[in-house]
Amino acid sequence: MNIINSLSEFHRLLSVPPPLHPLVSVVHVSEIHAINSDVWKKFTTDFYSISLKNNIQSKIKYGQNYYDFDRGTMVFTAPKQVQSVEVETANTFNETSGAGYVLLFHPDFLVKHPLSVSIKEYSFFSYSVNEALHLSEKEEKNVIDIFKKIDEEYQHIDNHTQSVILAQIDLLLQYSNRFYKRQFITRKAVNIDLLTRTEGLISEYFNTGMGLKKGVLTVDSLANQLNLSANYLSDALRSLTGQSAQQHIHEKLIEKAKEYLTVSNLSVSEIAYNLGFERPQSFNKLFKAKTNQSPLTYRASFN
Repeated sequence: MNIINSLSEFHRLLSVPPPLHPLVSVVHVSEIHAINSDVWKKFTTDFYSISLKNNIQSKIKYGQNYYDFDRGTMVFTAPKQVQSVEVETANTFNETSGAGYVLLFHPDFLVKHPLSVSIKEYSFFSYSVNEALHLSEKEEKNVIDIFKKIDEEYQHIDNHTQSVILAQIDLLLQYSNRFYKRQFITRKAVNIDLLTRTEGLISEYFNTGMGLKKGVLTVDSLANQLNLSANYLSDALRSLTGQSAQQHIHEKLIEKAKEYLTVSNLSVSEIAYNLGFERPQSFNKLFKAKTNQSPLTYRASFN
């Protein structure tokens, strides 16, 4: 795993001039020409990245479906997030599109600002590249205006630079959050299909006794089967049902547990192991939290 520690190192790898500030920088997509290095195969950075690439001429492919908008595309990455880039493809794209921005900022740039806490609430920093934010023309204009303001401020660093840039980053994130919620709404049909597949996989897991072999079903495991990131899966499901992926798993787990308790002679411990729990106490705690009854009390109510 290659670790890119500083903005200066990242600028060098992109073949762009050194940053004007050690903790924040703005790079124009048209100026990027990534050097051919093995570092791109698998790497992490110690800083945040928000990129916008526009003037895309073809529809964006999202999984097995084509996306609604063909304007700007935004991607968000957080520190320590594993990334990979095909350098040849990336450089070709830059040369043909010639538009967009990449905003880089280190967590230290946020110190003592409310963003240092609130930025962790934006789940889209953990989305995969194929779960990028796709903008309409109006949305893209709003985002570009913010990037331009940050870029202008970045060119003349003084005592006010940090507070001005932080205010713009805050605004950019709030807009992005709004646009992502719009994205889930406009793709309702696709998300309904996702809900159906998710429910099917969860049911299959518990109905085939996979818990005994693999342990309790996790959101990460479920998301991997659907070729999605865990955060995106939860956000997509929440937009439809009001429940996260974890809540969907728990709902199916409790449903199966009730079935065992009412139609089988398995002990509570055996039921816990069948559902993937290493310790029956953990199962008891979850069951009581979800039903306000212990497993034994629930079973007794049917006898």
